[in-house]
Amino acid sequence: MNRILIVEDDENLSILYQSALKNERFEVFRASNGVAALELLERQFIDLIISDIMMPDMDGYELAESLRQAGYELPILVITAKDSFEDKKRGFTIGVDDYMVKPIDVNEMILRVDALLRRAQIVHTKELIVGHTQLSQETYQIKTPKQRVTLP
Repeated sequence: MNRILIVEDDENLSILYQSALKNERFEVFRASNGVAALELLERQFIDLIISDIMMPDMDGYELAESLRQAGYELPILVITAKDSFEDKKRGFTIGVDDYMVKPIDVNEMILRVDALLRRAQIVHTKELIVGHTQLSQETYQIKTPKQRVTLP
């Protein structure tokens, strides 16, 4: 099950996005700004971020930029009211993967989330394989031809 973090200061929109994503069987986490999102990322593995731009304390641009500078490669979908070409250019230059302008169709958001996750799986699998040994990031299991160990 993929884990998605919604970073949105409008609680009604955050709940709407959460509901739509849960209906599609995603595990959903919410944060009201970039600072809260970074704190959550320290404790929880996240597969994709959906973020607004205009938020208090740390906006979506600052969040995306700090994640990319720290080496996070997870997909970032921006959903914002900022619709100018310069706003979009800034977002893509910082490293966001997709950009939607409010108001949005939540069904389209789901399609974009699926596409971003599909592409991310091609680039980043949740398994590390060395020779005949596999480490699963999801289950914390090490598998070899002779044994299987679950890490604490």
